[in-house]
Amino acid sequence: MGMNSKQRVQQSLGHQLPDKVPVDFGSTTVTGIHIRMVEKLRDHYGLEKRPVKLTEPYQMLGEIDAELQQLMGIDAIGLSPPDNMFGFSSTGWKEFQTFWGQEILVPELFNTRLDENGDLLIYPEGDMKAHPSAKMPKTGFFFDAIIRQDPIVESLLDPKDNLEEFRPVSEQDLNYWKDQINSIKGSDKAVVANFGGTGIGDIALVPAPFLKHPKGIRDITEWYMSLVLRPDYIRTVFDKQSDIAVGNLKKLAAIAGNTIDVLYVCGTDFGTQDSTFCSPETFDDLWLPYYRKINDWVHANTTWKTFKHSCGAVETLISHFIEAGFDILNPVQITAKGMDPVRLKEKYGNQVVFWGGGIDTQHVLSFGTIHEVRNQVLRQCEILSKNGGFVFTTVHNIQANVPVENVISMIQALREFNR
Repeated sequence: MGMNSKQRVQQSLGHQLPDKVPVDFGSTTVTGIHIRMVEKLRDHYGLEKRPVKLTEPYQMLGEIDAELQQLMGIDAIGLSPPDNMFGFSSTGWKEFQTFWGQEILVPELFNTRLDENGDLLIYPEGDMKAHPSAKMPKTGFFFDAIIRQDPIVESLLDPKDNLEEFRPVSEQDLNYWKDQINSIKGSDKAVVANFGGTGIGDIALVPAPFLKHPKGIRDITEWYMSLVLRPDYIRTVFDKQSDIAVGNLKKLAAIAGNTIDVLYVCGTDFGTQDSTFCSPETFDDLWLPYYRKINDWVHANTTWKTFKHSCGAVETLISHFIEAGFDILNPVQITAKGMDPVRLKEKYGNQVVFWGGGIDTQHVLSFGTIHEVRNQVLRQCEILSKNGGFVFTTVHNIQANVPVENVISMIQALREFNR
């Protein structure tokens, strides 16, 4: 008897060799598939022709339903928070036509209009009386945040303004999560919880596209400069936010228990293509204590493994992520400087789970041949799956214009490796 999906992922999380390499597409907002590609995959597999649901509007990720999960061999599912990146819930579906001509289903508060250039504007909480908080270029496939920074008056800066979105979990939220947990009880899939509220300094959250009038430091450039110019302000935000996060996790853990396998903690990117955004010393000073506060509580009180997303050339920070208590690193950007998978596996493979690194999305998956795709998938699986500690997914989300043949080649190569 082979393992089921949950057992397979748990084995790998425990750095033991499962029967097959476990696979994730869609359990998080950094392991998803663009809605255009979801439709192409459904067509390829001959599934019912119907509009795909938009599950994450910021990056335009599509629903990977149970049928498609089975066909793709997916082992993990995700639990998503009640509201998305634009501050409204995924309810009351309506039809919408995209710039590229695809008919999709969007939530009822997915309210948009075209600006004078023909670009698509979207609004926080779906309120068209507020200033738009993001824009999709007419030639684009996802949204970019619109910076809405009030003029900064140094003497009036208050860390509370950057904490507006981090609040104690409400009874309504707890009831929502109870329903979510109940909906997946009995599933044989591994479960990744995206509770939210734990993203310490996540740069995607700084502009607050979900708030109608974000206050504090909301310009991304200004935020990065504040790491040097206003470190005490940043520390105060992180300290209070991590306290709120732990308080919320206590209540959520009481509901979720061992139903959950993985907690998505943070998507803060620390790397570019060839370097890091900050030195290891700055990381240890500004981030590590607050990550550790969250991770230590999780490990002392639950069986969950904690998930850290960071793109880029972060090899010099991996030992610091481990010291901060993270169990999992994603997306494992194998083409960035210093991110050679052989070296990563040798150096860190028994301390951290690589959730990603299955194939390079910037070059091979997007622009390679089906043979190049197959060869890289087989090689990456050979390197990263040794002794467990590996969950296959691409380096970040699969984008809209990737050839569907390449995605199919990737899935077939995975099957080939797993035989």
